[in-house]
Amino acid sequence: MAAASDLSFVFPEVAARFEKQTGTKVRTNFGSSGQFFLQIENGAPFDLFFSADLLYVLRLDTEGLLESDSVYKYAVGKLVLYVPKGSPIDPAQGLRVLRSPKVRRIAIANPDHAPYGRAAVEALKTEGLYDAVQSKLVLGENIAQAAQFVQSGNADAGILALSLARSQAMSSAGRYAELPVSDYAPLVQTAGILKSSQNKQDAAAFLAFIRRPEIAALLSHYGFALPVANRGASSSAH
Repeated sequence: MAAASDLSFVFPEVAARFEKQTGTKVRTNFGSSGQFFLQIENGAPFDLFFSADLLYVLRLDTEGLLESDSVYKYAVGKLVLYVPKGSPIDPAQGLRVLRSPKVRRIAIANPDHAPYGRAAVEALKTEGLYDAVQSKLVLGENIAQAAQFVQSGNADAGILALSLARSQAMSSAGRYAELPVSDYAPLVQTAGILKSSQNKQDAAAFLAFIRRPEIAALLSHYGFALPVANRGASSSAH
């Protein structure tokens, strides 16, 4: 399974529950959705792709690389402004606090291939702040690495996924505030089964497992919203 790195705290628990109930072993690779997209185009032997962005899944489907009837919107991600404990910056003040000279480095995911990085840039531009803070940006290969930059002290603040900020490790190490969802296009997270999969029955079982109410509740606990509809996806949101 190739999974967006904003799932790196919640999916191990999902996989453990699935393994316990089915006896099927799940191997998960976490990374940026854009990099997985390229790997899948080049024949990477994944069974399932859990993207942080609807667009990558739609493109793979259009290219005939996914089982079309498997495409499923499983969550909607959210952005937060996160600072380490002890920071003089109040994230509840919103993105404008990033202008402060006390903020020298701001961690985001690489917008070239990470949906959360793209959304972070969009939010900064919406708030009219991008030009003012662009020189402060440090780019993680994915959103989990951007979070590590803040945790390690290599960044003074981060525009991160709510799902990471809500994890025990990060919530105990810092403070965060959600950004207005009107500042960026919806992060409609979407999954699909690869046509090349040698384990389609198990992959379909995992997708069905994701739809269960208790898993929806777990995703909600980590800050994910549930999509209004799970079929008839359109790329118009992007």
